[in-house]
Amino acid sequence: MELSDLKIFAAVARAGGITRAAEELNTVQSNVTQRVKALEAEIGTPLFERHSRGMTLTGAGRRLLPYAQRMAALSHEAVLAARDDGEPKGPLSIGSMETTAAVRLPPLLADFHRRFPAVRLSLRTATTADLVGAVLDGSMDGAFVAGPIAHAELSAVIAFREELVLVSARRWRSLTDLRAGTPESGPTALVFRTGCTYRQRLEQVMTEFGWPSAARFELGTLDGMIGCVAADMGVTLLPRAVVERSETNGSVSVHTLSPAHARVETLFIQRSAGHQYSALRGFVSCLKGDDQVIAA
Repeated sequence: MELSDLKIFAAVARAGGITRAAEELNTVQSNVTQRVKALEAEIGTPLFERHSRGMTLTGAGRRLLPYAQRMAALSHEAVLAARDDGEPKGPLSIGSMETTAAVRLPPLLADFHRRFPAVRLSLRTATTADLVGAVLDGSMDGAFVAGPIAHAELSAVIAFREELVLVSARRWRSLTDLRAGTPESGPTALVFRTGCTYRQRLEQVMTEFGWPSAARFELGTLDGMIGCVAADMGVTLLPRAVVERSETNGSVSVHTLSPAHARVETLFIQRSAGHQYSALRGFVSCLKGDDQVIAA
């Protein structure tokens, strides 16, 4: 069983399809398809169920995935440990939610680059679910995700505390106006794709407001999300800091929610086992905040 095949298998499982996995791995789709089929032939059972919207794991695939993740992560850690002489340098792959990358990370990344110029940092944005999977299989060294996260193979430190707000078009001055002026089914929920924690929170809010069947419209970028809200296409849930720093802030209304829905912690996660090499240790040292705690 080739380690490279297991890495491709884990990437397809995380991405939910061949196309996105190929983009992530920077290879052609035919190569991913061939390697997955070869692995299925070697094991002797299908690992994925193919359908029109992508691929999902079979029972065998779900049983194989944690082993594939651990083997890929251990291989990655072994190379980094061998190269690590105590001086932060070389590649460092960090993941983040798009909202965090847009507002919170620029000063942190600038500080890190000043302190450790020999480190070649790359940043990729994704949903919390995808980021967790990428850290587990070693394709990312660490990631900023929405808490809470409870996983035996991950450790987490609180990086930021956010207040989530409901964002609507400017004409809706209050939640009362919004609830009175929208159809019985509620406004369209503008969301990132499945796996986004903020999407889950918004769906909880919509259910509490009596709109469990409200239409969902998926968007891929933060600017597109806020622009569609300003155009009165629907509502969304975002950190207050993100909305306040947006160029379209004056075109939207921001609605305060109850603490149960509004409070969220952004965690920086990494694998709890294995070698914490110098570049990653240096990055963690740049996470400033007096209230940081380690989460299990």
